[in-house]
Amino acid sequence: MNRLLSTLQLAVQRHPKRLVGALGALLLGTGVTAFGIAPLDDGLDQIPVRQLVETVQPATLVAQGALDAPVPFVLFRSDVTRRDDTVATLLQRLGVNDSEASAFLRQHAAAAELFKGRVGKLVMAEADDQQRLVRLTARWLPSDDSPTYRRLVAERTDNGMQARVESAEFTTAVRLSSGTIRSSLFAATDAARLPDSIASQLADLFSAEIDFRRDLRAGDTFSVVYEALEADGEVLKYGRLLSAEFVNQGKAHQMMWFEEPGQKGGYYTFDGQSLRRAFLASPLAFSRVSSGYGMRFHPISGDRKPHLGVDFAAPTGTPVRSVSDGVVSFAGWQRGYGNVIEIQHRQNKSTLYAHLHRIDVRKGQRVEQGQLIGQVGSTGASTGPHLHFEFKVAGAHKDPLTIARTSEGQPIGAASRQVFQQAAQSMRLKLASAATIVQASAD
Repeated sequence: MNRLLSTLQLAVQRHPKRLVGALGALLLGTGVTAFGIAPLDDGLDQIPVRQLVETVQPATLVAQGALDAPVPFVLFRSDVTRRDDTVATLLQRLGVNDSEASAFLRQHAAAAELFKGRVGKLVMAEADDQQRLVRLTARWLPSDDSPTYRRLVAERTDNGMQARVESAEFTTAVRLSSGTIRSSLFAATDAARLPDSIASQLADLFSAEIDFRRDLRAGDTFSVVYEALEADGEVLKYGRLLSAEFVNQGKAHQMMWFEEPGQKGGYYTFDGQSLRRAFLASPLAFSRVSSGYGMRFHPISGDRKPHLGVDFAAPTGTPVRSVSDGVVSFAGWQRGYGNVIEIQHRQNKSTLYAHLHRIDVRKGQRVEQGQLIGQVGSTGASTGPHLHFEFKVAGAHKDPLTIARTSEGQPIGAASRQVFQQAAQSMRLKLASAATIVQASAD
């Protein structure tokens, strides 16, 4: 006991502050604990106690046999029809080994449509784990310019294989894209994975303001909003270019599609001026000028002669279109020009299309701007497939590359101005979003 007291006395002498603090904390903690617990101890006997009884319904239990049932196995595979396809080769590519389904598809009249007409029909097959066909679905475009598509459905039912062909309407989806010019417009649209039909519309619509052979500069940009026509979620074709912006040498050119109530739709600038000109810039959607207007050395005679038109290089069979509304004044053979079409337009203007492989119009027929009239060929005095194109005013030859800039469009009607401005604002926002989608650039 004396030893313990001596130890405590020594500790107090060496660390008086630390020992006093520890003792205070111990007493304070004990006091707080006692203060917090004491009131609860006094009221425990006064708390009421009640007993509650509730009926509980057990959950429905799944039978053990149902849990053991296997999940059906279905394999999905898709492909497109080819030129030399048969039922056997198509099913083989789709991973189907089913003699019953193969025989059915060979004999059923509806299934025969799968191998008629154009190739490239989109086909999807569903097969089980035995490679038996469960369902086959094919979709394709009709031969005419219809707003619907065709769908073949062949499926296995409790009564055996059955098939039907039906028509269905497209679902329209809006897509955005943008690109940068490095060498040419079509190199840039290819790099941006823009569909050819949309790229062609883009070139046509801005051709009156931009010379895509001379005015393009590296770094020019474009943004587009366009339609994709889908069949059961798969794109079958592309529709209309809805809006576009092309920045050429720092200047922005913009346009959008708008349809006034009760009138035929058209393209307008964002301030309401129509982009529809009396003449298209080119009779070909995709082409390059191989020989311009003016003096040149003739490729056959070798003499220096005036070239009174423009030659567009293109493969045989490339569609040729009328650059403006008019009436066919000649359709037939003209010596060195080979197969020729001449069209008379308003204001004593006319156009000529030569060296055609095929003529698809007749004399006296009325044609509209953009209507297909023939195909590129190499008939007459020609060194290769191309289209010779001429433009005349009162019988005098003019440079065809300037005709698209000779007419002005009409403004939007006053009654539709407010609706147009709302639509224009919506398209501006879409183009701004499209400009942020830089998919690729053409080298």
